[in-house]
Parts: sequence; structure tokens; C-alpha cells
Amino acid sequence: MSRETAWPQQERTGRPTLLEVRHVKRDFAKASGEALAVLDGVNFEVRQGEIIGLLGRSGSGKSTLLRIAAGLLQPTSGEVLFHGQPVDGPPRGVSMVFQSFALFPWLTVQENVELGLEALGVDTPERRRRALQAIDLIGLDGFENAYPRELSGGMRQRVGFARALVMHPDLLLMDEPFSALDVLTAETLRTDLIDLWMEDRLPVGAVLIVTHNIEEAVLLCDRILIFSSNPGRVAAQVRITLPHPRNRQDPRFRKVVDDVYARMTRRAQAQPEGEGEGGASPLALQPVSTNIMAGMMEAVAGEPWNGRADLPDLARDHQLEADEMVQLGEALQLLGFADMKDGDLHLTDAGLAFAGMETDARKDLFAHQLIERVPLVRMIRQELEQRTDHRVPAARFRAELEDAMSESYADQTLNTAVSWGRYAELFSYDEQTEQFSLDDPE
Repeated sequence: MSRETAWPQQERTGRPTLLEVRHVKRDFAKASGEALAVLDGVNFEVRQGEIIGLLGRSGSGKSTLLRIAAGLLQPTSGEVLFHGQPVDGPPRGVSMVFQSFALFPWLTVQENVELGLEALGVDTPERRRRALQAIDLIGLDGFENAYPRELSGGMRQRVGFARALVMHPDLLLMDEPFSALDVLTAETLRTDLIDLWMEDRLPVGAVLIVTHNIEEAVLLCDRILIFSSNPGRVAAQVRITLPHPRNRQDPRFRKVVDDVYARMTRRAQAQPEGEGEGGASPLALQPVSTNIMAGMMEAVAGEPWNGRADLPDLARDHQLEADEMVQLGEALQLLGFADMKDGDLHLTDAGLAFAGMETDARKDLFAHQLIERVPLVRMIRQELEQRTDHRVPAARFRAELEDAMSESYADQTLNTAVSWGRYAELFSYDEQTEQFSLDDPE
């Protein structure tokens, strides 16, 4: 009996609840001792027979939330319940598949798969039976005695799946399990897993998966929770009622993908000028290279887009993940070269002009947009002009950034400002002395 037959859509609300996340907040301490909220006010539940996707930008706290659900981290406030009981340490009945293969290189495939059962004290004959069953199920029959170094990346990730499935978990947690694989291998493994799921051959009650890939989420999931950033919150929920197997070319599938892109970009287009996503500092910058921005503006200005393009199609054509595409669109929007609306990206007059310019004219226009629209770059340039020696240490700006964001985001923002400012020839930067100057770029 297939899962669609066993769990028809109208019965989903009557399924037992496996996991409840209630008002979860998670803070991390900054070097200054201040608390940085990574997650805040997160609420959702996972029911029997569901595949739930957590989708959002890098830094939105999805992987942190997955580790809280696994009992590997404790929330600062709020609670997580598994089968109605508070999670305090890793609960039995929950297994996790990591982004990296996370295998012990000195153990064989079978020994890696048996490891969790051994830790639970399962006797040797039962360990062997269940391990061989999981290895066969995941398509690695005949490789029981191989070592991880003898396997391809896809085969090693299959071992990771077998190691999780051998526990017969009520809840399987997956943290970007396909992201380290090449496109074809990832697609094969996704297809195999969804086939096993729909045939009721996976010994799993429900799945919670973190992903950056919108099409992957729409292929796999019954519900997608879209996270905003800084701090991470559930900004939107998308229910997917398409039957499996799902066809990427199906107009209904494309409509769902477009809807998810539109929801991911809606927050950006709704922000007042000067405010960052989710209340982030207006100083924050996306780490997008000027070459990628220039190439994207050229592509959208030309045929077949003629200045306006569908974000999912752009991402697919340029092999960009959803968060990379949205990040690029937000950088172009910040600089006034493009706008995003309803899942589309369209170039402004400035963006169209940039696409048609020669190199020097592009730099002049980019410099103008930076000074007008990016407060951090404007601050750096003004301080350089005001000082008699035209030099400013980077620490001057890093300290201000760290007051408004985490150290890692401060470094990312400062590095982006350096890259953009150098391209526009607004200033130079010495990596060794960590000083900005008005010296002519070398």
C-alpha cells in the first residue's frame, strides 16, 4: 500500500504528532558577551507520515533548529516535544543524516551502519540482520566489507542513510543531505528515497529536511516552512498536494516553485529602504561578487529576458541554489540595479544602462550607486577624504559592524565592502596592514 493510499490528504490532520516545536529561541554569545539571537519564536509540528522541508537563506538557523530537534543543542527558551515528552538530550526514535558523510574511515560499511545499534546494546545477530537489511534497501548490497575510501561520494552518503535507517526511527532528520553530491548523483539518490518512501519500504515515521534547493523541497515535501533571517523565524508555510512521483516540467510543479520563490523574495521587496531582512542592520551586505552581478545583468538584459526574468528559470539556467539567487537579487536591488517582485527579477534603468556600458563607464556607475545606496561604503569613503593621510584602519568599521551583527557577518560585510569598493575604484585596501586608503589601485 502506497503512502498516498495509506495517508490521503483529507486524513493528514488526524495523524499523530511526533514532534512539536514551541516558541523556540536560541541565542549564541558574541565576543562582547552580548547575546545574538539565531532563532526566535519558532513554532511548528511534524505529524506521522509527513516530509517537512525547512527552507531559507544561509544563516537563518535551520541547521541549528535541526540540532535542537535532535537533542544535540538546547534552546535558550521554548521547548521541543517528541511524542509529547520534552527533548533533553538525543531521544530514542530520532536519527540524523548529516551534510558531510561523517563516516568512520577505519570501519567497514557494515560496521559503520551497525554502530548506533551497538551503542544501544542490540545483540550481534540482530545488529547484523538489520544492518544488512538497511544496506540492501539503500542500494549498497555487495559493499558490506568495503571501507569509505573505496566508495564514491554518492555511495558514502548512502551509507549515512543506511546508518540512520537501521535505527527504524520515528523521525528522520536530514541536514542538506544531497548538497555535497554532484547533480546527477543527488538526483538519483533523491529519486530512490522518495520511491522507497512512497512504497512504504522506509522504516521511518516522518522526515524533517533542511535544504537550500527549492525544487528539491517541492519534489520531496508535503509542507515547506520558509525561514526568514536575523533571527530565524517561520515566515511562511507552503502545503504541497501534488501526488508522487512529481514531474519538474508539470505546470503545477512550476507554479509551486514560483510561489515559493515569490514568498522568499516578498520580505525583501516589502522592506523600507535602509532596513535589512528580519530587522538586520542596514549595514549588512550580501557576499556577491561584482563579476556575478555584471554577468547576471548582462544575461537578464539580453534575449530571451529583455530586462525581466523568472527567478526559478534564472537559477536553473545559471545553476544557482535558491538562497544564492535570492542573495544575488537582493544585492542588485540594494544597489538599485534591479527589483524583485512575485518571483521575478527585472532590471531598473540603472541596471539596463550598466549592462550596455563599457568597463570604465560601468565602474563609474557602480561607484555612484555604492555611494548613494550603501551606507558602509559611503562611511569608508567619507572618513578617507576627511583624514589628512587618507588612511583608516579596518578595525574602525569592524567594531561598529560587530555592535549590530555577529562577528562572522561583520567580517562578511566588511569583505564585501572591500570587494565592491575596489571594483568601483573608490578606495584601496591593504590586506596585511588591514587599512583602507585613497592610494591609486595597483
